[in-house]
Amino acid sequence: MIRVFIVALAPMLQVGLRTILTTGDMQVVGEASVPAELAAVDLAGIDVIVLSEEALLEDLQRIFGENRTPALVVLSSNNRRLVMLLNALSPRGWGVVPADASTAQLQAAVAAAAQGLTALPTALAEQLLEQRAVVELSDIDTTSPDEALTAREREVLELLSQGLPNKLIARRLQISEHTVKFHVSSIYAKLGATSRTDAVSRGVRRGLITL
Repeated sequence: MIRVFIVALAPMLQVGLRTILTTGDMQVVGEASVPAELAAVDLAGIDVIVLSEEALLEDLQRIFGENRTPALVVLSSNNRRLVMLLNALSPRGWGVVPADASTAQLQAAVAAAAQGLTALPTALAEQLLEQRAVVELSDIDTTSPDEALTAREREVLELLSQGLPNKLIARRLQISEHTVKFHVSSIYAKLGATSRTDAVSRGVRRGLITL
């Protein structure tokens, strides 16, 4: 079970994030409106801190100083400086998720960060590569699965990462919903996944898809 702590200024945003991040694999163990409230919280009971905006990250840095935080996920626009702050604050794992990300994308980023991995939006990752930024890649699982996904299965996995249900995936790919279910089952089997979120998380780690 991944234990998540939410920091969001607006109460309604806290409610929304709590709803998204309460799953069979995740549990929201606390909420705060400002990072300062974390000073009185036992960080040992938290796996991932989710921040609703990047401005909160600097407050978090001031509070903890050089003390290491749990894994971090920030909802933010693409920001190279943000990546450097996250890398300095949390060696356990971190992620940047667009504010308009789907439910599945946010859940996958939190799951990846909890496992010590890094999750970045495609545009930001490409920007960092173009600028020859130094990025730690040792946490990316490049191990080839026992059985490779087919081109169609990759397409289905990509749409799963966007939070689309089977019916919309079928419509997007112009195939039957039954065929989509078959592909999803095959993806689970090949990746060793137990849920849609788990499949997306494993796909990110293996470089099959990007968030």
